[in-house]
Amino acid sequence: MKTGKIAFVFPGQGAQAVGMGKDLAHNCPPVGGLMESASAAIGIDLGKLCYEGPEDQLAQTQNTQPALFTVGAMALAAFRARSNVQPDFVAGHSLGEFTALYAANALSFEDAVNIVRRRGLYMSEARGGGMAAVLGLDAAAIEDVCRQMSDAPGALQPANYNGDAQTVIAGRKDLIEKAVPILQERGAKKVVVLNVSAAFHSPFMNDAAVRLSADLDKLKFNDPAVPLINNVDAKPVSAAAEAREGVKRQVTGAVRWTGVMKAMLDNGVQTVIEFGIGRTLIGMFKRIDKNLTLCNVEDLASLEKTLEVLNQNA
Repeated sequence: MKTGKIAFVFPGQGAQAVGMGKDLAHNCPPVGGLMESASAAIGIDLGKLCYEGPEDQLAQTQNTQPALFTVGAMALAAFRARSNVQPDFVAGHSLGEFTALYAANALSFEDAVNIVRRRGLYMSEARGGGMAAVLGLDAAAIEDVCRQMSDAPGALQPANYNGDAQTVIAGRKDLIEKAVPILQERGAKKVVVLNVSAAFHSPFMNDAAVRLSADLDKLKFNDPAVPLINNVDAKPVSAAAEAREGVKRQVTGAVRWTGVMKAMLDNGVQTVIEFGIGRTLIGMFKRIDKNLTLCNVEDLASLEKTLEVLNQNA
């Protein structure tokens, strides 16, 4: 199987785990410098938090976001130290879109780690609403239920389109509670109310979006070196202004990851490499096309395996 066009993708919040990045820092010494740089930039010992925890502190949104960004950047650096393979497209799930922008040279490392720290702070300070994951029901049916339940714009809406197997909804807690049995009646295999502090990717994030937007306006964005498939439109973005607007709108807008994947496949992507912790995103790709070449880089073993696969398919 040939590699064809290649996409680099980066996970978002929820992927974090204590110990992430430690193996790369130990086995690829220059990579560890990124963790030190990130810690200096945001004023916390990010390395200690990632490598040792505690888990509850790592899971705090204002810590999780710079931690995941930095580990993704480390995985990318480890790969680039061993391979000259370049992506045809980049994308990231929610927070991961910032890592993708960094990977495409649209943002500097220091600017990116600072902005995701502030993004995490603003989102952690937002209150109100809840979220639920709906499993095994098609997106159109979920959208229909959300429309029927909503008595105001954004009261209940899809927040993450994660493929046909899962869509996450966000909105008022009372509407989520009422929607659960209706979604099950419509054929959902399972509806899981999520333990979150607020309704992310919904109008409940308006205040966070306003604050982040002001910060983003002060940042230098470059045109992405390769097209970014953004979350809010699921379309290729090649201009700095579009990239900036996309991450502004993403705070209150849905993550259209299903659309991102389809856009990549429509544009000829045959190989997807996930950088950072876990294999969540390539798992979603596998569900929509089992013929793709799917790899990840999170530690030395996965890096070696990915390099082997790419060499075999070259």
